[in-house]
Amino acid sequence: MYLPSFTLENKLAVVTGGTKGIGKAISLAFAESGADVVIIARNEKDLNETKQQIEELGRNAYTVCKDINQYDEIIEEVEEIRDGKAVDIWVNNAGMNIRSSAEEVTEEEWDRIVSTNMKSAFFLSQYAGRTMKEKKQGKIINISSVGGHTALRTGVVYAMTKSALIQMTKNLALEWGKYQINVNAIGPWYFPTSLTEKLLQDEDYVQAILERTPLKRIGKLEELTGAAVFLASDAGNYMTGQTLFVDGGMTIYGF
Repeated sequence: MYLPSFTLENKLAVVTGGTKGIGKAISLAFAESGADVVIIARNEKDLNETKQQIEELGRNAYTVCKDINQYDEIIEEVEEIRDGKAVDIWVNNAGMNIRSSAEEVTEEEWDRIVSTNMKSAFFLSQYAGRTMKEKKQGKIINISSVGGHTALRTGVVYAMTKSALIQMTKNLALEWGKYQINVNAIGPWYFPTSLTEKLLQDEDYVQAILERTPLKRIGKLEELTGAAVFLASDAGNYMTGQTLFVDGGMTIYGF
C-alpha cells in the first residue's frame, strides 16, 4: 500500500447489506485494506460465502443474519461481536426500490421503502454514533444515490429516501463533529447489482442511461470501493457532511 493513510488495519467495520452488489464490494475492499468486517444480511448462504471470501483475505469476518428492519436485534448481535471494542466504521448500504410511478405507489410500498432505506439507517447510525462517541472517533458512510440529488423517471419514494440520507448525513456530521465522528455519503449511478440487473438487460434503457453519462459506460463495482475506503480511512479525516457522487459524471446533467 503506497499511502499509509488509506490503511484500515486494526479497524472493525460493519456493512449492512454486505453480501451483494455494492455492499459486498465494499466489505471485500475493507478486508483488503486491513479491516475486520461484520456483514449484515438476510440470506445465510450469502453471508457464509462472503465471510469465507473475507477470511481468505486474512481478516476476521462476522455475520448477522437479520432483516435490516430488525435493527434492535441487529444492535444486540453487534454488541456481542464487538465485545466492548470500538466500531470504527459503519456503512448503511442495505436498501430497496420499487419502481412504481407516483400515482401507482401504495401505502405498503411506501412503508417498506421508507423503513428499509431511511428508518433503519437512522437508528443504526444512532447506535453507531453512540459507540463512536465513547472513543471520540469513527466513520459513518451512507450509501445514497444520484436519485437523492436529481430527479429520476420512476421510483419517487426511493428517490425521497435517498435524498433524506443526504440530509441526514449533513445533520449527523454537524451534531457529531465535536466527537471527531465523520459522517459522509456516497451517491452511485448505475452499477451491476441485483437491483439493476433487469434494467441493464434492456438495451433502450441502457442507451438512455449512457446518453446522460459523460463517460458513456456503466460503472464497475471496483470503481466505487475506492471512495468507500477513502472515507473510512485516515485519508478522509477532514471530510464530513459530504456526498461523494461516483456517477461517471451523470449529475452534471440530471436525468
